[in-house]
Amino acid sequence: MSKNKNPEIPVDVYVQFVRSLFNDANTVLLGAFCHGLIAALVYLRSGDVVFLALAGLLFGAGLFRFNGMLKFRSSNGITDEASAWRWEREYLLRGGIQGFVLGAFCFSAIYSNPNDYGEIAAVSVALGSTVAIVGRNYGSRIMVMILSTTVVLPISAALLLKGDFYHFVLGLFIIPFFFILIKMANHVRTVLFSAISEQKYSKRIAHQFDKALNTMSHGLIMLGKDGRVVVANTEAVKLLNASSAEQLHGRTLRALLMRCVAAGIIRRCDHNSIEAMLTSALKEGRDRKMLVEFANNRHFEFSAREGRDELGVITFEDVTGRIEAEEKIRYMARYDNLTGLPNRAYFCEIVNRILAGQPADNLCALAVLDLDDFKHINDTHGHPVGDGLIYAIGERLSKHIDDNMKVSRFGGDEFMVFVRNLPDEAAMSAKLEMIFSDLAADVDVAGHVMQIQASAGAVVSRVADADVDGMIVKADLALYSAKDSGKNHWKLFEASMDEAFRRKQTVKSELRQAISRGQLRVAYQPIVGMKSMKVEACESLCRWDHPDLGAVSPAEFIPLAEEMGIITDITEFMLERACLECTNWPESTRVSVNLSANDFRNPNVVKLVCAALESSGLAPERLEIEVTETVVLDDRSRTRDYLNDLKALGVSIALDDFGTGYSSLSYLHDLPLDKLKIDRAFVMDITENKRSLDLLKGVLHLSRQLGLKVTIEGVETFEQLKLLSGTKISPDLLQGFLFGAPLSASGVAIMTRAVQPFGREQRETGHPPARKTAVRKAARA
Repeated sequence: MSKNKNPEIPVDVYVQFVRSLFNDANTVLLGAFCHGLIAALVYLRSGDVVFLALAGLLFGAGLFRFNGMLKFRSSNGITDEASAWRWEREYLLRGGIQGFVLGAFCFSAIYSNPNDYGEIAAVSVALGSTVAIVGRNYGSRIMVMILSTTVVLPISAALLLKGDFYHFVLGLFIIPFFFILIKMANHVRTVLFSAISEQKYSKRIAHQFDKALNTMSHGLIMLGKDGRVVVANTEAVKLLNASSAEQLHGRTLRALLMRCVAAGIIRRCDHNSIEAMLTSALKEGRDRKMLVEFANNRHFEFSAREGRDELGVITFEDVTGRIEAEEKIRYMARYDNLTGLPNRAYFCEIVNRILAGQPADNLCALAVLDLDDFKHINDTHGHPVGDGLIYAIGERLSKHIDDNMKVSRFGGDEFMVFVRNLPDEAAMSAKLEMIFSDLAADVDVAGHVMQIQASAGAVVSRVADADVDGMIVKADLALYSAKDSGKNHWKLFEASMDEAFRRKQTVKSELRQAISRGQLRVAYQPIVGMKSMKVEACESLCRWDHPDLGAVSPAEFIPLAEEMGIITDITEFMLERACLECTNWPESTRVSVNLSANDFRNPNVVKLVCAALESSGLAPERLEIEVTETVVLDDRSRTRDYLNDLKALGVSIALDDFGTGYSSLSYLHDLPLDKLKIDRAFVMDITENKRSLDLLKGVLHLSRQLGLKVTIEGVETFEQLKLLSGTKISPDLLQGFLFGAPLSASGVAIMTRAVQPFGREQRETGHPPARKTAVRKAARA
């Protein structure tokens, strides 16, 4: 339970009030001596022994009170609320006794043993004591009440008891003084309480500010009106190698900076610029930031601004981590993390900067270098080995870097080289030869010894005409040309490459529209029977007649369609058109359609064939699907399944261009084939080269053993026809310009109805007059 008799006062304030009661004990002793001396003087004047006794009592009561105060001093003092109340009671007892004796002296001098001198002495003692009541005892409301009661009221009572009117009135007027004393003491206590509370609040705020100031991560220095330090936090003390904040107080900004220079923290050359900027910011009154690199490679960001009451505030923060992170991010944004070479964006920035500072007539060059078959390395040995190879190439190319040559990794397996200050194109050729010579040496990557093979394309240009993006395009064109012509070498850009590139882009752009607009058409190459010499089938060929480009060769646009991923659209068109137009031919005449390797990557390839047959009404046995050996290379099992599905429809399967690709005999065994189409390469020199004829006979014999029909392509002369017809094992079908150029569907219809078969005499003499007439009619159709 709280012992505090003033619950509205906090305990800590109450404790301080109680302590104040025991302050300045000597004045209590002096007061006791004075009280006793005055009572003794009254005794000497009046001769009344009562006053002599009172003098002794006054002096004794004062000593008793003084002794209590000394006892307080020698003790542990006040430690808590309970001890404060215990000491207050002690003080109340001793002070109350002194007040009671003092009141008795005043009452006796005025009423009990009255005399003129005694009355004046009593009033004097009371007057001096009332000042002490307020000034010394404000800390205890009870003590004020006790002393006011024991000192003031006895005088009032003595005057009232005098009995006469004037003394009675005077006694009444003294009673309000009792309340005035109490109110004055309360007022003093309230004022002091407010002052103590404000002091506590100020201390708490100062403590919080000091804690915040010295725990903040930023350093802070405050300058007064005279430009000298008035506040410095812990971080500032650490930075300036000071022992305490007080060591910095009173110093100017210049002195602080010079201290940093002397300590080796700031470079002397940076001193003046830092001071000038900070001083300017302080004068202008606006926040300005400044990044400073210290001598120990640490980075600090300084900020200066004018605060309130003309105080200047300088803050600084160690931003070394941020700067290092920014540098790392900047490096990662500019350099390849595997080779350490500039990446594409930064390389272009470097080249543009170099070009901006070069004379317009100087020659410069840009080369694109690309590894050959890098995907195969990744697929075979894994990406870590591939990365190791890229790193090794980056190392070798880095050896060539100097003021005139810059190297970059553009990404993947592609590198870029820029060279300036070239005397002529031959100098660039020499540099490329040197680079390829360095790359030719074997490299060991994780125990795998590899030979680097790369292709490159380069372009040489005047600085005035140089444009980085344009040079990259031209170098890429030269690179493509180098790869198309065999890889593992380099080429310089030529104007014809640009023309070829532009035509390629035009063809690609127009091809998609040609398919959607139905601008493609189908031509048919007749296929005749060896024995009957009748047109037994036709191979469908895609043709494109462009209004501006003219007749675009299939050898040009078919590979582009495969590259663009639209070859299946062309295949679908060919299937639908060929099947539909074949229905207008004699039932004995069949049609063949080529399917590409890309078509067999489409899971709907069988559905395309089914749809074409259903929509046209063509009998499946009149349709032949031609495939090349490349169809099998991706996934033999999947391709075999698709061919079996097509075979189940009643469609026949032919292997086209046999002998020009891998020519694996396993294809003849694994795939559900009906026919082989032997490439024209076997026929070209059979009239001059017996070995070629023997090889052709061997293929014919093997095909017969496997039950396959054989079509020989590229028959263009009667000599070839005569030789083939005279062999012991002759082919089943023949195809070539000897039997006519590719025809339209209507031309095929006319030809199949009008042409008479070759007789023995025509085959021997080579003069088929009826056939020539029919071909001319078909061509006109």
